Amino acid sequence: MRAIKSAKQVFHPDESLLSLMETFRRMVNECIRIGLDCNKTSMKALSKLCYPRLKGFAVDSRYRLCAISRAAGILKNYRKLLKRHHVEIPYCTRPMLTTCYGIRVDDGLLSLPSKVKIPLNSHTINVISESWLELRSVTLTATSLSIAYTKLIKPMQSTGMIGLDSNLDNITLADTKGDSIRYDLSKVTHIKAMARQTKRKFRRNDRRIRRSIYLKYGNLEKDRAGWILHNVSSSIVKRANEFKMAITMENLRGIRKLYRKGNGQGKDYRFKMNSWSYRELQRQIDYKARWEGIPVYYVNPRGTSVRCSRCDDRMFVKEGRTLGCSSCGLTIDRDVNAARNIMEGGLRFSPDGSPSEAMVAEREPRDVTLIRTVDGGNNAHQ
Repeated sequence: MRAIKSAKQVFHPDESLLSLMETFRRMVNECIRIGLDCNKTSMKALSKLCYPRLKGFAVDSRYRLCAISRAAGILKNYRKLLKRHHVEIPYCTRPMLTTCYGIRVDDGLLSLPSKVKIPLNSHTINVISESWLELRSVTLTATSLSIAYTKLIKPMQSTGMIGLDSNLDNITLADTKGDSIRYDLSKVTHIKAMARQTKRKFRRNDRRIRRSIYLKYGNLEKDRAGWILHNVSSSIVKRANEFKMAITMENLRGIRKLYRKGNGQGKDYRFKMNSWSYRELQRQIDYKARWEGIPVYYVNPRGTSVRCSRCDDRMFVKEGRTLGCSSCGLTIDRDVNAARNIMEGGLRFSPDGSPSEAMVAEREPRDVTLIRTVDGGNNAHQ
């Protein structure tokens, strides 16, 4: 099993490298045009069609293959998005360069095809200097350099499970040790709200200047919020690694549809909910956990907050965010209850026990019938 990470640094290319990046951009756009005209998206089909056309560009042949690969990825995403809603025809507007061939690092210099040499800063050198790492690709833009690297990892044999319940202002952790931890994310919500208030005050009637200012404050907001999410995700992964626990999170795909214009909600409320950074936090937890060999699972979030984590009966609201169960008498915080249900949902993926044990061991009051060919493990039978 391989895990992937990337190291990024600020980068300012010279004129010759900018020219090469512009040529690469034009090659990608040419491949996109050919793919759209011929209705081809696969790497093999695009290579047969595009490689002869790209011989007119005076660049190393390895960059031609990377341009085709880049275009294939863009076209696949375009076709995927086109199934759900209307999107504009893809087109690369900024100079860029991507290669996975001829990458070497010698004496603090990154060497690429066509005798391109780029100095690396000390942080990047320290990150990629480990002997067990393998350099996979390099991506250059007009402002940054990103190096993707991989390592071969052995999946961790987990002895427990962590469940994570995501909310707007916090994320709640519950594990099989019986512990529960709440991580405060209200500062992220505040940062996004303040950034929006600042942007609202702009009255400059110039689209280019307004776009530049929006980009500036957008980057500031992203950096400040990203640092908080980084600390929280690192803390969760560190705990999972320390106690040898797998991680289970909610599959919240499609939740943005609940906060669209026309749903009868105010625009401030829609902004608050659509700026919720749950996916960015999940992304950080996911890649950091996989880098350590920690298994990560996703479960359906339906009913996790209102279903009793002890007896599986429906709970009622007692006060504020406290829930009570009339069947077993459990009184518990709504978020902790949801995190425990998510944790139990993840246990069905664990090799330590059968799915029937994981799903109904603590739910005797409810009559649950499992379909053995679906819910059973390797020893399932009809």
